[in-house]
Amino acid sequence: MITERIVLSLWVGALCGVGYLAVPVLFASLEDRTLAGELAGTMFRLINGVGLVCGGWLLVSGLVNGGTAALRAWRSWLIVLMMAVAAAILFVIQPQMAALKAEAAAVGAALSPSFGRLHGLSSGLYMLASVAGLVLVAAGPRGR
Repeated sequence: MITERIVLSLWVGALCGVGYLAVPVLFASLEDRTLAGELAGTMFRLINGVGLVCGGWLLVSGLVNGGTAALRAWRSWLIVLMMAVAAAILFVIQPQMAALKAEAAAVGAALSPSFGRLHGLSSGLYMLASVAGLVLVAAGPRGR
């Protein structure tokens, strides 16, 4: 049980640390916004990969410790939601954003409005995952 709390806390702490601390500092500190964006993209790829690993571990651990009933608990559904968000950002949204960046760079044009929409969608989903994680941490190990 303590290991699950540590894994969840590390995952949610990393989500918050990257999304709401490190990335804003990058954009505030670096004059080269392209470099800041590349570094931020790398950090988001890593944290979403970490989220898939942590979420998978938490679900398997819940199944081992609590049986199939644990997978029907609201906590498991929030973990699945967080993993779905991580997967959507990592495997759908980020590749589309990278393609739009490459396309704009190839022709020397500004980023398209589609990039802004994808960025907004990604930001909203990331916030959803962060809030879901904070709810899990705040509720404690048994969802009190």
